Amino acid sequence: MKKKKHIGQLVSVTFTDRKTPISGYVVDYNDDWTLMKYNPVDYIIDGYVIVRHKNIKGYRRDSDEKWREKVINLKGLQPTDKDMITLLDLETILNYLSDNFGVFQVYTKSETACYLGRIHSIDNKELVMDNLNPKGKWVGQMKFKVGAIRTIEFDTDYINSLKLVSTSIKKKNDDLVETN
Repeated sequence: MKKKKHIGQLVSVTFTDRKTPISGYVVDYNDDWTLMKYNPVDYIIDGYVIVRHKNIKGYRRDSDEKWREKVINLKGLQPTDKDMITLLDLETILNYLSDNFGVFQVYTKSETACYLGRIHSIDNKELVMDNLNPKGKWVGQMKFKVGAIRTIEFDTDYINSLKLVSTSIKKKNDDLVETN
């Protein structure tokens, strides 16, 4: 993304190797990443998505995006300064998300497989994540090539729901340990 005019506007991002575009309000961007308030469908805002510019075909803002933006604005869900995070580099982004949101979700090339967790370690080549499974249990670690990460989602209903289950499981297990 090279145009500051799109900040605060709803756009759809199309990819060279992915069928489904990603839509959202542009909050901020740099040469490598774009942060958006995520608009997965209709007039819903569900957390945030950070898109790596690699493999982006283009940005679309036609009558459909303008109409959805109008409705979402009427609901008061447009971005504000509070939505900003530092997009310096992948390590900074993921450390911030782990520290401030606890859990994030990454997608690699496939748009049908995602991976939830928190940062365990990261260097120039590899990300190691503590893995949160779909039942809200922390199960082992997963490794990714840093360059393979295409999108990062955080603060979505799905992620926040699993965090609640994960917290209640941990509290329940802690209670069991304390009472024995």
